[in-house]
Amino acid sequence: MSTETVLQHKWPVLGRHERAAEWLQVWTDLGRAPRTIDAYARGLAEYLAMCDRTGVDPLTANRAHIAVYVRELTSRPSHRGANVISIDSGSGLANATIQQRLVPVRLYYDYLMEEGLRESNPSAGAATRRAGAGAGTSADWSRE
Repeated sequence: MSTETVLQHKWPVLGRHERAAEWLQVWTDLGRAPRTIDAYARGLAEYLAMCDRTGVDPLTANRAHIAVYVRELTSRPSHRGANVISIDSGSGLANATIQQRLVPVRLYYDYLMEEGLRESNPSAGAATRRAGAGAGTSADWSRE
């Protein structure tokens, strides 16, 4: 069973987006570690699932769509549960996890640009940071 088939079984949304499967196969063919491919697949699958839920075609998505995804990540409930109190108990995923989810999205759009399917990368410059007691987002949207 190919890596592509395994990943599509784990994240069916990848099977609905031909270019996503191609992109992951390129990384596999380049010899990236299986855990790296798995992390890229997870991050991209979460983004593509958001696109499917909101009716956005990933090939035509813009920065506003990326911002919706970032907002979703920053407001996602903590895996530790609502009753666990810790120093960083603000809502949303940890900043490092958010960055891990955004990297494959950025690399996927870089691939689409290289293939001539997009003129720009809507995720370029997207950044997140923790703000005080809660999660906030900021982005450098000055580049197009």
